Amino acid sequence: MGLHSSSTFKWILLVLSIICLMLSLLGSIAYGQYVISNKSVWTAFWAFDPQSIDHIIIRTTRLSRALVACLVGAALAVSGVLMQALTRNPLASPSIFGVNAGAVFSIVLFSTLFSVTSLNTFLWLAFLGASVAGALVYGLGSSGKDGLSPVRIVLSGAAISALFMAFTQGILVMGQEGLDGVLFWVAGSVSGRDLALVVPLVPYFVVGITFAMLAAPHINILLSGDDIAKGLGQNTLLIKVVLSILVIGLAGGAVALGGNIGFIGLMVPHMVRSLIGYDHKWLIPLSALWGATLLLCADLISRFIIMPEEVPIGVTTAILGAPFFIYLARKGGKRE
Repeated sequence: MGLHSSSTFKWILLVLSIICLMLSLLGSIAYGQYVISNKSVWTAFWAFDPQSIDHIIIRTTRLSRALVACLVGAALAVSGVLMQALTRNPLASPSIFGVNAGAVFSIVLFSTLFSVTSLNTFLWLAFLGASVAGALVYGLGSSGKDGLSPVRIVLSGAAISALFMAFTQGILVMGQEGLDGVLFWVAGSVSGRDLALVVPLVPYFVVGITFAMLAAPHINILLSGDDIAKGLGQNTLLIKVVLSILVIGLAGGAVALGGNIGFIGLMVPHMVRSLIGYDHKWLIPLSALWGATLLLCADLISRFIIMPEEVPIGVTTAILGAPFFIYLARKGGKRE
């Protein structure tokens, strides 16, 4: 039995991934410009002292920041898995296909023109922008007599991303008075979110990832080809529509919370796939765990690069992800 097909190995990997996520979560809460002891982290949850500076920092900033990083990282990783399966393109990801750029543009446009500040409204605006960008990329990528091709859809994604980012920068230049309020959506950030606003959004992300996991058996069949999937009684059109909605929902929600954070949706699926293969029943949950862990680690790195200042987390993920993308492109996007 091969490594990829070993159920024992996959269970061990799942347990280790959960442990790594917990350790990363602890590190995200404890470390930064101001270091907090592990004991204070524990007591902040089970014996909160309103007079303790450590407890106040944890409850007001560190916990919400770590939670946002977990949600955004998991959502981007799972949306990357779904997008790569949907397009059968190993270079697919929300950032490369223009979904992130479209969501950011929509948020910046409406927040600048109409002074929108509600996080719930940002979610719907992000969905709108992600949907428009996704539809444009798919339309351009599938145009022509050859239909949808990996090269054409990557080029279309790059073009749409550049277009929406240019529009975003133009709006910010013309409305500089609102620059500070929306700049972190352009660079990407998981800080500055109030816990009372973030917690109600947790079920939304959980439901999205759960639906993706439930769709895993259908994705496995879909990867064998449309003709075979139809022969097995699968409604391929419905599955593709559901996957598209999940991609837009997860990626749009991630942008609404964290801004334009790239490459998580590209790197994580490849890293996990190289270990456990193409079974999406394992690939999706493991990618969610790895995506959350990777973004937590990237956020930690961002805090220490130029202390006491912080590097935007979108810059950190780009530094990590750009060489990875070049490596995949040089391989020609071949499967591991």
